Amino acid sequence: MESQSRSIHNKRSTAMIPALLFLSLIHGVHCFYLPGVAPEDFQKGDPLKVKVNKLTSIKTQLPYSYYSLPFCTPEKIVDSAENLGEVLRGDRIENSPYAFTMQEPQLCTVLCRIMIDAKTAKQFKVKIDDEYRVNMILDNLPLVVPIKRLDQASNTVYQLGYHIGLKGQYAGNKEEKYFIHNHLAFTVKYHRDLRTGSSRIVGFEVKPYSIKHEYEGKWSEKTRLTTCDPHAKRTVVNSNTPLEVEVNKEIIFSYDVEYQESDVKWASRWDSYLLMSDDQIHWFSIVNSLMIVLFLTGMVAMIMLRTLYRDISKYNELETQEEALEETGWKLVHGDVFRPPSNSDLLCVYVGTGVQFLGMVLVTMIFAVLGFLSPSNRGGLMTAMLLLWVSMGIFAGYASTNLYKMFKGAEWKKIAAKTAFMFPAIVFVIFFVLNALIWGQKSSGAVPFGTMFALVFLWFGISVPLVIVGGYVGFKKPAMEDPVKTNKIPRQIPEQAWYMNPIFSILIGGILPFGAVFIELFFILTSIWLNQFYYMFGFLLLVFIILLITCAEITIVLCYFQLCSEDYKWWWRSYLTSGSSALYLFLYAAFYFFTKLEITKLVSGILYFGYMLIASYAFFVLTGTIGFYACFCFTRLIYSSLKID
Repeated sequence: MESQSRSIHNKRSTAMIPALLFLSLIHGVHCFYLPGVAPEDFQKGDPLKVKVNKLTSIKTQLPYSYYSLPFCTPEKIVDSAENLGEVLRGDRIENSPYAFTMQEPQLCTVLCRIMIDAKTAKQFKVKIDDEYRVNMILDNLPLVVPIKRLDQASNTVYQLGYHIGLKGQYAGNKEEKYFIHNHLAFTVKYHRDLRTGSSRIVGFEVKPYSIKHEYEGKWSEKTRLTTCDPHAKRTVVNSNTPLEVEVNKEIIFSYDVEYQESDVKWASRWDSYLLMSDDQIHWFSIVNSLMIVLFLTGMVAMIMLRTLYRDISKYNELETQEEALEETGWKLVHGDVFRPPSNSDLLCVYVGTGVQFLGMVLVTMIFAVLGFLSPSNRGGLMTAMLLLWVSMGIFAGYASTNLYKMFKGAEWKKIAAKTAFMFPAIVFVIFFVLNALIWGQKSSGAVPFGTMFALVFLWFGISVPLVIVGGYVGFKKPAMEDPVKTNKIPRQIPEQAWYMNPIFSILIGGILPFGAVFIELFFILTSIWLNQFYYMFGFLLLVFIILLITCAEITIVLCYFQLCSEDYKWWWRSYLTSGSSALYLFLYAAFYFFTKLEITKLVSGILYFGYMLIASYAFFVLTGTIGFYACFCFTRLIYSSLKID
């Protein structure tokens, strides 16, 4: 007997074994998967609940409710309970009039008949023009259209949802017409337990057809179609006589249901949706990133083992002040290197916010790699990120006020409040403007008032208090002592070479961290904007670790060069050096928009760049904080090695 609980227990225990955990990190979905929901057993004759979800389009990025179009409706439309992540994604899951019975095939079942008026025809044509797809769900599995790949004979790719219709021309006629998919041939795949006889659903596929149904006499509920009649063994197998969307014409919706037994077990039913055929590209991304890391590691090792060791040894051997004055480089600025920077309050706030982001991303990725945030747990990833963000507020408050105390600040409440409000407020304003635009388009992607209230509650009710608590603890803890004393009079910074110009060095510093992630970034953008699954979290975690190392090392290298030029204003530059990678991320997002997407509507374009602006801003805060702490530890390490009276 197939036992899902035993599968979950085995995989959780396996996760405790380091070697297999490492394999799971590398292979992602191939080796490790914990389903997000419990399995449901069906007996022959049991009713199956088919639900409908939003209409989606990669051309507009604006989801709409299924019943925003005049499709066939059940007696009463019932909304399914949705989690926070589903609502923010624009999911609107509702019941449907489709009636499936387990292992009982259906042929030519008529769903309903509607008459098209001018308004209805226009609605269908607009949605067909924008290439909208219908999304449906059965036993938590999304409906997919199997498509054979011509370049790989054995592989089948799956398209999420089926297109409402298509545009085409009749033979010998150049006028473009609109045709609707009004006949759906469903295939439900199931895995049977030989001991109990019960079955579990492991696949939900469809082939859509457009057919102009015909019948004899006047229409009634008992009318039999002549174009699709199970008694005459006449079924729909092609769209040779398609149904055109015309005013004052009828549309008859029908469907078939076929059941296929499958060897795929319930625990592995998502594998066919998630398996990716381009693993080599991900490995290329990893190798490319590792080359960058090895190069930077070599430079850091050279600085630490040769230059610094030699310089510190010579400096510590000096006996007279006159000899010390003859020295040049980073040692000369020891009396100014820990002088608090300008706008130190703002730096503390951004560092605290970055710590909050770092904690959220790390914990989210660990849970995702272990399979707890699989696509079967719809909306789980976004919900988890939001909850983790507010939970990490305590670390944000701690980091910001502790750094503020090191700068000899006294108003810790002001810093904690800024940390709690600055970043979320900026993001919330952008989000609110984008949401207003979506409301204007009457899209289901618009966040309802109740959900908006829930977001505000998470912010003010949980995140803000946690930041304040963390701020209190951080300020009460003794501040870190500077390894060297700071002079009362600031040292004059000599004229710098052109390549040490702050803007130039900051922009150069962001190239390598971005280069470490840009290949994986392509797949992430594709999954978000082209409505595809992304589940290569094992690869993503490795790339993220490489990003951390790259940000740290490039900042240390450039910080060392800056100090050698007797420029001691490293605080902000260390943050901006690695943080500038966010600029390249946004530029790449713009490149992706114009080369890969087919978005033509102004509102859709504004939504894309608005959301990518939020993502780039978050990336800036994250990478900037990593670079700052790397440089902070580096400077404390090298100056603590000097013997200064």
